[in-house]
Amino acid sequence: MALTPEIQQKIDTWLTDSYDPATHAEIRGMVAENQEDFLSDAFYRNLEFGTGGLRGIMGAGSNRMNRYTLGMATQGLSNYLLQSFPGQEIKVAIAHDSRNNSKEFARIAADIFSGNGITVYLFEALRPTPELSFAIRQLGCQSGCVVTASHNPKEYNGFKVYWNDGAQVVAPHDKNIIREVEAIQSVSEVKFGADASRVHLIGAELDAAYLAKVKELSINPSAIQRQHDLKIVYTPLHGTGITLVPQALAQLGFTNVHVVQGQATPDGNFPTVQSPNPEEKVAMQMALDEAKSLDADLVIATDPDADRVGIAVKNDKGEWVLVNGNQTAALLTHYLLSARKHAGKMTEQDFIVYTIVTSDVLGDVARAHNVTAYQTLTGFKYIAGIIRDLEGQQNYIGGGEESYGYMIGSFVRDKDAISACAMIAEMAAVAKDQGRTLYQEMVQMYLTYGFYKENLISLTKKGQRGAEEIQEMMRDLRANPPATIAGLAVAELRDYKTGKIRNLHTGLETETGLESSNVLQFILEDGSKISARPSGTEPKIKFYFSVRQPLASAVDFDLADRLAGEKIQAIIDDMQLK
Repeated sequence: MALTPEIQQKIDTWLTDSYDPATHAEIRGMVAENQEDFLSDAFYRNLEFGTGGLRGIMGAGSNRMNRYTLGMATQGLSNYLLQSFPGQEIKVAIAHDSRNNSKEFARIAADIFSGNGITVYLFEALRPTPELSFAIRQLGCQSGCVVTASHNPKEYNGFKVYWNDGAQVVAPHDKNIIREVEAIQSVSEVKFGADASRVHLIGAELDAAYLAKVKELSINPSAIQRQHDLKIVYTPLHGTGITLVPQALAQLGFTNVHVVQGQATPDGNFPTVQSPNPEEKVAMQMALDEAKSLDADLVIATDPDADRVGIAVKNDKGEWVLVNGNQTAALLTHYLLSARKHAGKMTEQDFIVYTIVTSDVLGDVARAHNVTAYQTLTGFKYIAGIIRDLEGQQNYIGGGEESYGYMIGSFVRDKDAISACAMIAEMAAVAKDQGRTLYQEMVQMYLTYGFYKENLISLTKKGQRGAEEIQEMMRDLRANPPATIAGLAVAELRDYKTGKIRNLHTGLETETGLESSNVLQFILEDGSKISARPSGTEPKIKFYFSVRQPLASAVDFDLADRLAGEKIQAIIDDMQLK
């Protein structure tokens, strides 16, 4: 691929004295080796500062995560904070995960904020993302950020931005910050020079305050006391979870927690896994092997910034099986509501929240307990937005999404694997106290509320052409929606970009009632749901599938699960998703 004049001009700019020798060397190395494809991808655009912040492959270039793209983003955010809070002392909190360069990037951000006259609370070492959200509220900050790329491969890093309620930024601040970031035309505008007097290190005191809030979530301490030796295998997958998950479990009273030592040390190279994603069995394999050798009760894994959690349990055949994000969200919702009811803690103001691509069984569980359930767009900033809107009127219990993120209680305003690990362990202890495994509890839950099965396909489309392909796929689905899928008529089309829900039988249109988002949903005549959504953080388009299947008894679960899986596969085959 020949370099365009625009790309060559950007490369020339990055070879000026405004950029450091290491950056020059990396670019010149690509030029010398005629790596035109790499150069093109590194410079064909500016790394997009989206509504959540930055995320990209690390390296030299305007479309890469490096000190300069991070610096311009931080300067733009600083400019917006100074405009938004005139005459006030502005405070921000900063955390980072275990990724390569995360500590350095966090320090660069701290330097720039302080250079702009902003007070900085910088975690002294790596910490989970949810603790950053907590720290913003605890310290009265106007904003905060965490350097992380969540569960992406090791080549990536990112910069997530939060507002004063501890949630990721939403309208109008998201678009306003983007405008300020885009207004930075040159790295010469970035105030890299730090004011060290404005940077304050934080750590142990915040840990203690946060863990105290996690402990307050416990509903059944007596069951934990009786089942304190529940055998738990935990892996932080070389990430930040090691700083708080073992403490949280110990504080609740669990005394038999086995940390996978081969994955206990934070390491940005993630040497034992291809991708540090607890959604994938291969990432969980070391923990599963240890669980088998110990005959454990529960396996828990957290991703590098400890906002997502994956679990595994033994089925009735004694085999270890992964519990997916929809199942865990449903189990947590079922546990929180039934346990609160049994403990006499339920109120008429209680509510839960789940997203439009998460299993509808969560809504069924809530309705069975006469608890209000709200649905929102994908992303915990929307869940946090509902909490913010209803604060003082209704009582948030919990919420989650299919991508292994859960938020219990409102002291954190983002997905929180630490509190989720604690409640998952408590849920398993209560089930064991009643003579059941967590797997049996899941089967009983589906018998009670109805059986749903979900699946997800992510199609990766890298580079400039990949981004165009994803947009073409969405345009084609909108322009030519299928009339039938897998032999079933499409009964309803939900377009969250236009905000319209159209009944294809009657032609009647209604409103989604949600903010515009590039998501399409097809509801089939039997209630099956297919959702198409480009990822906001990765070069992927995601297709979500949800079907219902009759389930009459526990002995029929495997059959119902197989039939539901075949129904989903028929949908995938008909849509030719490869």
